[in-house]
Amino acid sequence: MLGVTRQLEDCRAEAERRGWTVAQEYVDDDTSAYSGKVRPGYERLLRDIREGDVDAVIVYRMDRLHRRPLDLENFADVCNAAGLTDLVSLQGEYNMGKSDGLFVARLMATVAAHESHVKSERVKRKFLQNAETGEPYMGGGHRPFGYAEDRATPFEPEAAVFRDAAARVLAGEALYSVARSIEEQGITGTRGSVMTATMLRSLLLRPRNYGMRVHQGQIFGQGTWTPLISPEDGERLRLKLTDPARRKNRSARRYMLSGLLRCGKCGASLRSHPQPDRRRYACGMKSTKHPDPCMGIYIAAEPLEALIADAVLARLDSPELFAGLTRTDDGARVSATGDEIAKVQARMNDAAAMFADGEISREEWKEVRDRLEAHMEAHRKDLARMTRRDALEDYVGKGVSLREQWDTLTLAKQVPIIKALVEHVIITPAQPDARQKFDPRRVHPVWRL
Repeated sequence: MLGVTRQLEDCRAEAERRGWTVAQEYVDDDTSAYSGKVRPGYERLLRDIREGDVDAVIVYRMDRLHRRPLDLENFADVCNAAGLTDLVSLQGEYNMGKSDGLFVARLMATVAAHESHVKSERVKRKFLQNAETGEPYMGGGHRPFGYAEDRATPFEPEAAVFRDAAARVLAGEALYSVARSIEEQGITGTRGSVMTATMLRSLLLRPRNYGMRVHQGQIFGQGTWTPLISPEDGERLRLKLTDPARRKNRSARRYMLSGLLRCGKCGASLRSHPQPDRRRYACGMKSTKHPDPCMGIYIAAEPLEALIADAVLARLDSPELFAGLTRTDDGARVSATGDEIAKVQARMNDAAAMFADGEISREEWKEVRDRLEAHMEAHRKDLARMTRRDALEDYVGKGVSLREQWDTLTLAKQVPIIKALVEHVIITPAQPDARQKFDPRRVHPVWRL
């Protein structure tokens, strides 16, 4: 900004020396003439020239006005149409109405474009070099969430919130409920935005948070800063959250959770209780164990079903599920199969890294991937058969891919998957501050696995 101030002062002095009246000043700070971005001040100058409000232009240097020959040609056309001929810089003046003046201006624009291109290549090379050595990106923009302004030192409490969120999502908790709890703590994004499930997902998928240096979408390797979570946990999060079509607004035509919900006050089952404008579950089902239900618990069906489905899909990829599956009479074989699944997954990750580093071609990567996926599928089926979880046979460790087809499955296919994992779900009373909205804090799944 100090440079702009000095340039304005020099241009005002030149106008005074020539006896010209300054009608308007046009400033575009921090916007390069070479970038191609819209420059509001420059666009305003063109408009005023067209409307006849300006009959001469003074610029500090020609490259402050144009750094691309095409922009100069457009400027010359505007000046010619308006009859403006006087273009002055502090290094010389150019008569835009004469061929010699326009020729020199074109030469200056060409030189400026070349200088900008060389500078851009130099900057790109520097960014690439920093990426190769693992240095943090120090370009413009806000600091990354969880880090101080140096972009290398963890910044509390954001770092602690991120680590907690990562652990909860890996444990199977839904993004929606984790983001809601962060919002309730008053933690926002670095631009002050409210934490949403979409924002949280983006943060959890960011490789720099587990120490990976990324440049132009490619991971170059370990960075030099302190990671918020381990690379292993970061990879597990990536596998869990890479589905871009996570839907939270499933509108079922029937009740997905019938027979699975328990009242947090009296223990009775919750039953379907539709209203004219919405579906919901309510305490009120009499049974031999609960002949007098309290009838005091209600909860909206759509967001509850979406929350439980999200948690179940996350659970399919969780270590808790594998731990539950290994609790069988054939624990040794199950454990060995689980080890094989982990080894195949590691080999798939290695192949992906080799492709990203250019060590193998796309065709070679696809061949390796297809063969490893066939091995992975065989191991998953063995694991499901050994643990006698038929409903999970095709889905163990595949929660991410199952999300892509979840909304296309019938309830006849969805419900067995849910019941294979969920013993029941306890619904507690609404808190006073959330009586008129869905509150995930009321929902407490009890897992079979």
